Amino acid sequence: MTRTETMTGGEAMIRSAVANGIDTIFGLPGAQIYPIFDAMYRMPEIKHVISRHEQGAGYMAFGAAAATGKPSAFAVVPGPGVLNASASMCTAYGTNQPVLCLTGQVPSEFLGAGRGHLHELRDQKGTLADIIKHTDYIADPTTTSAQVNEAFHQMQSGRRGPASVEMCW
Repeated sequence: MTRTETMTGGEAMIRSAVANGIDTIFGLPGAQIYPIFDAMYRMPEIKHVISRHEQGAGYMAFGAAAATGKPSAFAVVPGPGVLNASASMCTAYGTNQPVLCLTGQVPSEFLGAGRGHLHELRDQKGTLADIIKHTDYIADPTTTSAQVNEAFHQMQSGRRGPASVEMCW
């Protein structure tokens, strides 16, 4: 990437995941996370495995983490996608598995507006905070690397467990 090229938030998320040892991301594409999937398709060093349901994506990542002892990752759409995957995140929490959920969010101008935007969950970060070890919202794309790195640190320090990082579409 040259100095004049810009990196999307999705590219920054995937590059940060790769820098932290992720070589496979399980997931189910959707509009709010197209930038994440676009980045995966452009990066040959990352393998992506498509699931038929968000819960399956989360449990695939859980299985990979449990089998290898290393962090694993999955990507699902916000709102109903995150809620569908929440059982796998609870299982990862209960069994101390370092599983990272990469997800999107409604467009920033609708965040917190309560207007019923597609896949809006009133407080997705707060909902996840009750069931996983660490959750974060990326408000400034320039901090993506640091925030994803922090998620990996949190997943693997102390009692290991799952984390989630979300960014607006």
